[in-house]
Amino acid sequence: MENSKNNLIFGIRAISEAITARKNFDKILVKQGFSGDLLNVLKAEKIVYKTVPQSKLDRITRKNHQGIIGFISPVEYQNFEEIITQVFERGEVPFLIILDGITDVRNFGAIARTAECLGVHAIVIPVNNSVTVTPDAVKTSAGALLTVPVCKVNSIAITLEKMKEYGISIIGCTEKASESIFNTDFKGPSAIILGSEETGLSKIALKLADKLVKIPHQGKVSSFNVSVAAGIFLYEIRKQNSMNNQ
Repeated sequence: MENSKNNLIFGIRAISEAITARKNFDKILVKQGFSGDLLNVLKAEKIVYKTVPQSKLDRITRKNHQGIIGFISPVEYQNFEEIITQVFERGEVPFLIILDGITDVRNFGAIARTAECLGVHAIVIPVNNSVTVTPDAVKTSAGALLTVPVCKVNSIAITLEKMKEYGISIIGCTEKASESIFNTDFKGPSAIILGSEETGLSKIALKLADKLVKIPHQGKVSSFNVSVAAGIFLYEIRKQNSMNNQ
């Protein structure tokens, strides 16, 4: 299981107190047929939850979970618009990375480690179909996920549109592109978006990207590991935006 039991809480009272304390949840699971005041609170607070068979909850913990289990995030998720504004106010060039459907915790951790080393201002992940910040992810990132801001968004499409309003160029990383990373001008505010190794970028990401860029390769393997690809892209963008002057 991806989530560590170190960040697991369960039961109506524990979940209610966590919500009152404004804790960030990676995931909340409720049993089929779950009802009552707590469910109304989840809906009112627009907290995302997933309905599952009780047998799944029973496999996660043998204790009395009362039909609800939550996983607390070890970090506080940030607002990407606030981060962009702060970056501009400091006189810096916004530099972000968006993970579109990446679910492997090891890739997430490796990407975060490289992102932190190269001065990425924020990592953006969607609420659904995505890895989240778990203790395992933090460990894999060598602690980078405790340093670089992570933003969780409800809609990749809306997020990309808003970033464009700030003058940020959206760069889609895909082997389907015709333009090479080594012939691309990355100067200026930018956000690179990477998809999963299985399906690549989503249709909406391909549609909204300002540029689609690939990493040329000479071997027989069809593509790079996504964390390796991220490192190559991030370094090239940082290099073009004068790493030594940051």
